[in-house]
Amino acid sequence: MNILVIADEETPSLWDYFRPEKLKDVDLILSCGDLNPKYLSFLATFCKGPVLYVHGNHDDRYEKTPPEGCICIEDKIYEYKGIRIMGLGGSYRYSPGINQYTERKMRNRIFKMWFSLWRKKGFDILLTHAAAYGVDDANDWAHMGFECFVKLLDIYHPKYYIHGHIHLNYGGGHTRRQQYGETEIINGYQFHKFEYETGKEIKML
Repeated sequence: MNILVIADEETPSLWDYFRPEKLKDVDLILSCGDLNPKYLSFLATFCKGPVLYVHGNHDDRYEKTPPEGCICIEDKIYEYKGIRIMGLGGSYRYSPGINQYTERKMRNRIFKMWFSLWRKKGFDILLTHAAAYGVDDANDWAHMGFECFVKLLDIYHPKYYIHGHIHLNYGGGHTRRQQYGETEIINGYQFHKFEYETGKEIKML
């Protein structure tokens, strides 16, 4: 299965200069947040599979104008063709906003999902906006990661952890992909396409 990950900044090659063949082999799109809802809706019209998304810290506008034709998986484990995808959007609280959380509130969100985690026997992909604490996050309040995300990785050992929020052009040694135990971490900044079965990166047209 080929998965396209998007986050944080709209990519002109997938919007202003889009060609339908760019998505011809994409089976699933995962959005990590902070994207124009019209961008997600646009991509959904050309993708043969679903567009799943979580909210970024700048996505308060989704309350009034959610992405049409897309599926929000906040606080859910969504299963698609046997792949279990757990969604937890938002960032660490640093200012007013409905998609910002303290560590305690994010931990409570996860606790409320205990039945889904038990029934689904874990998950294969963790999809978030923020990074995990000490794992590809940053030192400032706005980009600090969540400790409870680290615990999810330690307990359930998903195949992939996909997040946004940390722009690769920030500097500071952030990378597109890295390994944490049994989990491969993918920073979804702008876009990244990969094959789920093999983990191999796929170049966009």
